[in-house]
Order: sequence, then C-alpha cells, then structure tokens
Amino acid sequence: MDFVGERSGAPSLLVECKWSDANPDRSLKYLKAKFPEADAWQISATGVKDYVTPEGVRVAPALALLSMLV
Repeated sequence: MDFVGERSGAPSLLVECKWSDANPDRSLKYLKAKFPEADAWQISATGVKDYVTPEGVRVAPALALLSMLV
C-alpha cells in the first residue's frame, strides 16, 4: 500500500500506485474488504484503463484521482 488517508481515526482513502496498467494489487483488495467504507484506488502513471472492480477498487490513470483532490 502506497498511501492511506484517514478521517476520524479510520482509513478513508487507500491508494496503490503503479507505473502502468496492472491488475489490482492483492493487498489493496484485502484492505478494501477490511475497510469497505474507504475509497480504494489503484492509479497508474502511464496507464489508460479506468474501471471499478467487483471488489470496489477503482483502477484509473493517476490524473483521475489527482483531479478530484485539487
């Protein structure tokens, strides 16, 4: 796991960073199941895929997440 944002002592944002498109990381899917209320993202620097897995992990280019944070 690369980044975890928290609110009120509980994880609210889980972020895994990859260089290019890749299948969702196993640890990210585990943490999403453990903290279902947290937003889970796997972002990539050069990837183009943008979808949500059945587990609720969003896989997207980094700019998709970064544009929401600004």
